[in-house]
Amino acid sequence: MERMEKRGEWQQFFDLIRKTNPPIWRLAAALFLSVASTVGGLVIPLFTKDLVDSFSIAAINQMTIAVLVAAFVAQAAASGLSIYFLTHVGQGIVKELRKRLWDKFLRLPVSYYDRARTGNMISRMTNDTGILKNLITSHVTSFFTGIISIVGSVAILLYLDWKMTVIMLTAAPLTLFILFPLGSQMYKISKGLQDKTAAFTANINQVLAEIRLVKASNAERIEKEKGYADIRTLFRFGLREGKVQALISPLVTFVLMAMLVIIIGYGGVRVSTGALSAGDLVAFILYLFQIMMPMVQFSTFFTELQKAKGATERIIQTLEHPEEDFSSGKALTETNHPIVVKGLSFAYEKAQYVLQDLNFTIQQGKVTAIVGPSGSGKTTLFALLERFYEPDEGIILFGKTPIEQFSLRSWRRLFGYVSQESPIVAGTIRENICYGLEEEVSDEALRSAAKMAYADEFIDAFPDRYETEVGERGVKLSGGQRQRIGIARALLRDPKILMLDEATSSLDSQSEIYVQKALQNLMRGRTTLVIAHRLSTVVDADQILFLDNGRLTGVGTHEELFNTHEKYRMFATQQLRMHD
Repeated sequence: MERMEKRGEWQQFFDLIRKTNPPIWRLAAALFLSVASTVGGLVIPLFTKDLVDSFSIAAINQMTIAVLVAAFVAQAAASGLSIYFLTHVGQGIVKELRKRLWDKFLRLPVSYYDRARTGNMISRMTNDTGILKNLITSHVTSFFTGIISIVGSVAILLYLDWKMTVIMLTAAPLTLFILFPLGSQMYKISKGLQDKTAAFTANINQVLAEIRLVKASNAERIEKEKGYADIRTLFRFGLREGKVQALISPLVTFVLMAMLVIIIGYGGVRVSTGALSAGDLVAFILYLFQIMMPMVQFSTFFTELQKAKGATERIIQTLEHPEEDFSSGKALTETNHPIVVKGLSFAYEKAQYVLQDLNFTIQQGKVTAIVGPSGSGKTTLFALLERFYEPDEGIILFGKTPIEQFSLRSWRRLFGYVSQESPIVAGTIRENICYGLEEEVSDEALRSAAKMAYADEFIDAFPDRYETEVGERGVKLSGGQRQRIGIARALLRDPKILMLDEATSSLDSQSEIYVQKALQNLMRGRTTLVIAHRLSTVVDADQILFLDNGRLTGVGTHEELFNTHEKYRMFATQQLRMHD
């Protein structure tokens, strides 16, 4: 059973490599040149044997020197070309693996990112693919050529002197006895080390991304200790890996060096008795080195092989995770329909419903405000409408058609989304406003969107205007400026359905005035859903949905709900007091 599992693991490894479509001719050329170099190396000791046995100054002529030099040059050239071709193959495999992983990351559903840590995913992309590349470029060929070198050397040595060869071969079982148990231990250690490295990367990524929070909270000491703890854990795993490596190489070398001493001693006796020529003994020693070197390399190969097995498992786990299907489904042609929600229920965790049995209609071209206490499921409702998650129960219709029947790409193209803090990516203001648009955006369209978002005033004040670098996550911009860039981005996309998630809740009064004006431009003529805490937004809405603990407890206008819904009346009264 265990043997079948191991066979399956290696099958996974080979399948993963095969799917990258490595260039077979380049791989074959690399292997051929490596074999040629190895075979050339097998011939040289025989040539040396004849040279020693018939040594004289007269025997060393220009032809002999030329042949010897040509053999060494040819062997070096074949070895160099083989290394280059293998490096090319290995880098190509890593490139394709990283492309597959990157494509997978972009297609994974939002629910995956709710559970996964960014640092772990970065580790898949960098560390794990690097381990596979290292195995392919540095160790696979040396393993196969090592086998050829050992088999060829043993065959020639059996021909030269079978008794000495049998004595020498006793080293093979001893070496395997050392390699196999230590290799199994190395797999466990390397897998743990890679997991801890991924967790450490995730923690670094999180801390550095929120460095302002760290400093504002005086959390440097806490984060320092957490980081030190991770570093100490990595240190311990590294030591454990070092201990195994410290056992493998010296033990293998010790066994082989012992065999060398035995061969030299026993061979010297046989030379003195005339059973063996001096040339034979020299050839024996040279062939012994051609056996010893691959045996030492095998220990490194098996270590890297165990690491690659762990890396393969994690990469495959990521690649096999279900992804969003962007292509299937029909394209949206008619976009002027209401959104109808029937019996909608959803839970992030089983049986812990965030939304339960919702029924309502969002009329086309109207403003619908979603109101309720914190944690009542307002943002989750937005995520379901954008199909970031699938409902556990119920259905969402666009007109009379379930939204699942539309292709994901065309459905999401309907929406423009402005959140509490509009996401900003590192780059220029132009790149942020045009983010996600595949077609070229004219300067006129860009300026028009910025003007309608009331962003042109502060953009024009920058020396580089639309080419101004905003810094990572837009740190060089104020909250109001980031919001207005987010609104300009939405305007440029010209969405049919607009979603505003408390878009002014974190702004000062001056910024809010600008953003409210920009939002009025954005909302004009569109179906608009607003998660609102401000009474002014709610009062002007055509329809209000009141969510309480995941249930829809009220639907109507401001006046209707104020007169009939106690919790809404409390909400509205509190808002009035806040603005007095």
